[in-house]
Amino acid sequence: MSSVDDRDKVRKVVQIMSQRPLILFTNDDGIASPGLWAIAGAFAEVGDILIVAPREQQSGMGRSLPSTSEGRIYPYELPTNGKSYPYKAYAVDGTPAQAVQHGVLELSDRLPSLVVSGINYGENTGNGVTISGTVGAALEAASLGIPAMAISQQMPQDLHLTYSTDVDFSAAASFGLQFGKWLVEHSHRPDDVDVLKIEVPASATLETQWRITRLSRRRVFWPTRPERVALSDIGRLGYHFDADPSQAEPDSDVYAVLHDHVVSVTPISLDMTARTDMFRLRQILNDDVAYTSKHKKVRKEPVPSGD
Repeated sequence: MSSVDDRDKVRKVVQIMSQRPLILFTNDDGIASPGLWAIAGAFAEVGDILIVAPREQQSGMGRSLPSTSEGRIYPYELPTNGKSYPYKAYAVDGTPAQAVQHGVLELSDRLPSLVVSGINYGENTGNGVTISGTVGAALEAASLGIPAMAISQQMPQDLHLTYSTDVDFSAAASFGLQFGKWLVEHSHRPDDVDVLKIEVPASATLETQWRITRLSRRRVFWPTRPERVALSDIGRLGYHFDADPSQAEPDSDVYAVLHDHVVSVTPISLDMTARTDMFRLRQILNDDVAYTSKHKKVRKEPVPSGD
């Protein structure tokens, strides 16, 4: 075979490889999290993998973009322990949402076909999702026009901020792969679906059922008061689980994961507009109508003239 034929063959291989989808992985637990590497490894045959995650633990950062972040980027190599991880990986001095921005703007050679955030140590359910850096990173990707998925796994609270290797992420990675492949293969998604939020119960197996859910309006983790003597002392807020999942909305993520122990798939929209009647709201704010505690519309009577 001539050198010209060799070059043509190489060129064709490069063209084929360039057509593979680029998948960007991030999280809020940090670049060394086993959950991050578990989900990235699950996508090895789906496309080209790029990992860009915070250098340090960034749980609870939401979609924040603090100006104090320095944005330094460091190539990262995971200790292989005999495994092969042929992925490009970078640790970023910044939040999860900033890691997405750096990944898209500086570290990818083309627009990612999908951004996957997770697998998070601990579930992100109910009205606490706006706190989550896992969900925040996915929302940031969606705001850039990239299909996105946030995936979290339920586990005991004392493991939330750890890199415990006792956690088995295989079921969560499998479900993440299932829904992630769908997002990659379907460029046109249903209206108003910007992010898929996947919650996997601690007891999940590959055979666990999944269901479509909505976000619960209930709070699951509540803040705890700092223990200190003087207000000038260091006083870090904590959190604790305080919820009865059986009282949550039956079609919600809280009920599905924490009560029925099935996988929850919640579509999330960037449009945070309240689902209310805009005309009626205008009437209320204009004092044209009032509402009783039972939400019954009551027309205001004219004030008697006294004649």
